[in-house]
Amino acid sequence: MAVDSSDLELALRLADAADGLTRARFGALDLKVDSKPDLTPVSDADLAVEQAIREVLAEQRPDDSVLGEEFGGDAEFTGRQWVIDPIDGTKNFVRGVPIWATLIALLEDGVPVVGVVSAPALSRRWWAAAGSGAWASFDAQAPQQISVSAVADLGSASLAFSSLSGWRERGLRENFLALTDDVWRVRGYGDFFTYCLLAEGAVDIATEPEVSLWDLAALDILVREAGGRFTSLAGKPGPHGGDAVATNGLLHDEALQRLRG
Repeated sequence: MAVDSSDLELALRLADAADGLTRARFGALDLKVDSKPDLTPVSDADLAVEQAIREVLAEQRPDDSVLGEEFGGDAEFTGRQWVIDPIDGTKNFVRGVPIWATLIALLEDGVPVVGVVSAPALSRRWWAAAGSGAWASFDAQAPQQISVSAVADLGSASLAFSSLSGWRERGLRENFLALTDDVWRVRGYGDFFTYCLLAEGAVDIATEPEVSLWDLAALDILVREAGGRFTSLAGKPGPHGGDAVATNGLLHDEALQRLRG
């Protein structure tokens, strides 16, 4: 399914605007940080980026709904919906760690068809649109099409994750640790970066036990257009399951089986 190129162009422009705001606030001495009800941090940059994106979408796509981490909304499974994480990796952002990104996705009938991941502190950006492949650029150089790895053996695979706490809470910690024992390499890159590296072929398995739609929507289309698979732990395709397993496709069934036990 191909999408209107203007939607991807708009998403890229939104990412440009977001980068301008986040760059200006990253490392700022007067950065304001509050705690949300779930005790996760939110900075003035998170709020400013989502507000700016919403204002542009209200003008450019007035009939589309919007779901964002900071200003809410409801996930919809009919029609067009933009899903925004203004800063994925806010804890990194507020501590001066450069691994954070703005995630922008367009969903049609609940399926991501456009995704942009922009990480200006890393000088990197990734994007994808249905039927158009997955792409990446570094330091504003010419874009290059990216694809997942061809690793087919678990013992040769690189696995990336964010933290162990969620696996313990789900009662799956031992399954996860057993899987890490059997792969070639394990790294805790975390958040968006894990899935972008998978789409580039640098990681073969990426998984998280507890995530929200805005954390995953842009990454789902990126991984799939790079040739990989993206499902919930239950094996349901897409970013709606509240958890995630992404692989190069060749390792997916085995990874799911091992994680679920």
